Amino acid sequence: MKDVTQLDEGWSLRHGQELLEATVPGCVHTDLLTAGVIPDPFTGLHETEVAWVGRRAWTYVRELGHDSAHERTDLVFDGLDTAAYLTLDGRPVGSTRNMHRRHRFEVTGRTGRLEVRFASAYDEAAAVRAITGERPNVYPEPSQYIRKMASSFGWDWGPTLVTAGIWRPVRLEHWSTARIAHVRPLVTVDEGTGRVEVRLDVERTAQGRGRTLRAEAQVAGARTEAVLTGDEAVLRLEVPDPRLWWPRGYGEQPLHDLHLTLSDEEGRPLDTWHRRIGFRTVELDRSADEHGTGFTLVVNGVRIFARGVNWIPDDAFPSRITPERYRTRLTQAAEANIDLVRVWGGGIYEDDAFYDACDELGLMVWQDFLFACSAYPEEQPLRGEVEAEARDNVVRLMPHPSLVLWNGNNENLWGFRDWGWEPALAGDSWGEGYYLGLLPRIVAELDPTRPYTAGSPWSGSWDHHPNDPAHGTHHSWEVWNRQDYAEYRASVPRFVAEFGWQAPPALATLRRALPGEELAPDSPGMLHHQKAEDGNGKLNRGIGRHFPILEGDFDCWHYLTQLVQARAVAAGIEHWRSHWPVCAGTIVWQLNDCWPVTSWAAIDSDGRPKPLHHELRRVYADRLLTLQPATDGLVLAAVNQAAEPWRTAVTLRRWGADGTLVRESVLDIAAEPRSVVRLPVPHDLLPDGPSAKEFLVADADVHGGAGVHVGAGADGLRAVHFPVADKDFAYPRPVYDVAVEPVTGQRDRVDVVVSARTLVRDLLLQTDRLGPAAVGDRGLLTLLPGEQVRIRVTGCATVDVEDVRAALYCVDTA
Repeated sequence: MKDVTQLDEGWSLRHGQELLEATVPGCVHTDLLTAGVIPDPFTGLHETEVAWVGRRAWTYVRELGHDSAHERTDLVFDGLDTAAYLTLDGRPVGSTRNMHRRHRFEVTGRTGRLEVRFASAYDEAAAVRAITGERPNVYPEPSQYIRKMASSFGWDWGPTLVTAGIWRPVRLEHWSTARIAHVRPLVTVDEGTGRVEVRLDVERTAQGRGRTLRAEAQVAGARTEAVLTGDEAVLRLEVPDPRLWWPRGYGEQPLHDLHLTLSDEEGRPLDTWHRRIGFRTVELDRSADEHGTGFTLVVNGVRIFARGVNWIPDDAFPSRITPERYRTRLTQAAEANIDLVRVWGGGIYEDDAFYDACDELGLMVWQDFLFACSAYPEEQPLRGEVEAEARDNVVRLMPHPSLVLWNGNNENLWGFRDWGWEPALAGDSWGEGYYLGLLPRIVAELDPTRPYTAGSPWSGSWDHHPNDPAHGTHHSWEVWNRQDYAEYRASVPRFVAEFGWQAPPALATLRRALPGEELAPDSPGMLHHQKAEDGNGKLNRGIGRHFPILEGDFDCWHYLTQLVQARAVAAGIEHWRSHWPVCAGTIVWQLNDCWPVTSWAAIDSDGRPKPLHHELRRVYADRLLTLQPATDGLVLAAVNQAAEPWRTAVTLRRWGADGTLVRESVLDIAAEPRSVVRLPVPHDLLPDGPSAKEFLVADADVHGGAGVHVGAGADGLRAVHFPVADKDFAYPRPVYDVAVEPVTGQRDRVDVVVSARTLVRDLLLQTDRLGPAAVGDRGLLTLLPGEQVRIRVTGCATVDVEDVRAALYCVDTA
């Protein structure tokens, strides 16, 4: 049987004449940080002080000894970042130039000092560029010349921290006769029968050539065997009436253990392989219709509106991301009613722990191949690395039922057409051959059970503009860059794969990351941790369209940026969801952060949810009530993504700003499963827009039933419509009472009870102001006069009413 020796201990990092203790998996930056050689690049302005680290060569060393009686010993690296030259006892072992693939080197009988020498990624990129020639890039960094996490070189939300190191586990594998080299389980469901076609590749030692081998596969009570005289076999299993894997919100996520054992002719086990699989079908409907060209995911025959978020590496040093951290962040996604996570192409193919969590949580995974915002040369030495990387990761990830889509790249087809690349390239290769040729061939060969799309955005062919909203996927960035968020309502794309709005992190995160700094929008640390071009200008213009900006009031500015972010994203999702099935999905940019930064994230780098996270939970819920402006008034849209019909009465109330109820009516709604009902709002309920003194509220019960005034209650759905900008509306001075009530038997929990005496618009309890670990169960809330809301706060010590009042913010233009 194969023996494995983990090599995660005993490493040192050579720093000048010193040998520093090294952590493997890890990287140079984290080792230098642990040794006190560099400051924390995530705090203050320290990022710039450590730029030298990425421009130097580095060497990891350890003694390697083993006493194996097996015929073969391999040195296996799951990840080397990036251009490395390996020696053992002074003799060459091999070299690498790709962070995104696994590497295996034979070291049978060899011992001594193992050295892994990493060249500077800048030097490696320069060497490749000298061979391939120049290619355009959105950022002035050479990320397209090296197969490395592109965002290491900086992004408009990330630091420039160019890493090097043994970033994934390393081990020795000792084996005889043969080992399992690759396993590809093709999982399908056909007329109620689950089918698993296990495609097996083996590698033999010299002594094992020509020997008969046996393979046995088992899953869900089914078992089969195969005899191998060569190096390949296909084992087919059938499982009658398997329980299907579903995205969250559509059913359960049953997983089945698939075991494979390779034995010699006497039945002695040589190697084993195990993964969990799920039975389900996935299709991508790209058929043409009267609206253009669709883009709808279909799982187990059910058409799905994808409620998605984009995922970036959760740490600029990805070796620090633990399985527990993956689980926490993805659980936060599930708690926000998200059902799809897009792994963005400027990051990494994540660890198996990421996909394991998605399998269990029912989060569909849209997986980009790793190309983003650059023209990529298609010549050697890159082309061979791209193919090897794609093959390695398709085989590694395909057992996961959560994986539903392969995507060729991020924004490169769009960039070629619109960003001045086409004339600059003058016929040079730029990646099209990867996206429209190599990658779809690899997916068709290795993983034909899943759909592939060439890019995001992509209209499906060059017959249409790559970012045409009527065809395929669309990225909506004109709004954030130049327009008010109301402009999201100007079109109905078939699938919105990127859109978003910025806001700073939570205040507690800023105070930790910028110690001692007097916070202001333009203070040195705030500006350094704002990487977007004219980011603060766009934030301020976004606020200024709706609110008067109070100069010098950082707390107010911080609240308004958070509020506008949540409102902007909600405006887009509510509009697009109300147009299902024409629009079949939204993927917010972005779920998470990789360091403390003003960004589009819903969860900051310390794991603290922004108000946007709570707002996603509302607008991504199975049932959503929204008021949508139309050419002749307002439309009430009831979105029912649940599997059951929704029969409910919606109470519509036209209010005066002073708390006077002007008119009230009830509309009966009957929404079938997975459907949307759109009804015009009666004209006598429309607010008197020119007066700027009236607004409309729609309330319903999420479970159905009579119209109720539940407002901010747990079972209540509320939509509000204000006909003018906040700065033009006649808001009263908000008045509300606050009480703090202990939760019986729970020392770290309190209930904050807010009772409104007037209209209170977008009330927000910023719980991190009560304590760094404090978390609330509510986000933004609009209360009518006489309404009361209870906010459960966990993770805080004793707080009093004044503490809470200081942490409460709401719209106040009076």
